[in-house]
Amino acid sequence: MSTAVTNIGLEKKTSKELAEKLNHLLAAYQVFYQNVRGFHWNIRGDKFFTLHIKFEELYTDSLVKIDEIAERILTLGFTPSHAFSDYIADSLIHEIKNESKDTACVQQVLSGLQTIIEIEREVSSLSAEVGDDGTNDLITTYIREQEKVIWMYNAYLR
Repeated sequence: MSTAVTNIGLEKKTSKELAEKLNHLLAAYQVFYQNVRGFHWNIRGDKFFTLHIKFEELYTDSLVKIDEIAERILTLGFTPSHAFSDYIADSLIHEIKNESKDTACVQQVLSGLQTIIEIEREVSSLSAEVGDDGTNDLITTYIREQEKVIWMYNAYLR
């Protein structure tokens, strides 16, 4: 096996580029996770019981995805970011502080998911281009799931 190829048979150069994009996705997920966790804790009003549970489902799912993304970066032969300062610096999602209004929280969830999907589509495009089926399968599954979640949260707002 050539030294320009990773342990899983992918070109090192493109694997590095994928790992960098995955680290950006990881950063976005970490900030999104913490935002949703805060919405779960702070939600107030007559929609409390509904949204408290939905936000918990969302952050629990995000936590699983965070771990899978980090493990994929390791599988590609690189190191996942693991410092919150890096997450804040690299994330396209901004931290939300002390939000408790139902519609504002849901709008932030939608905005965060839309940003995550944009990053995932970039990762998916590159992984398909370079023949990284493992990354592509992981990410396209996320996209399909999140498109449905976006539809549901939009339905809630209407």
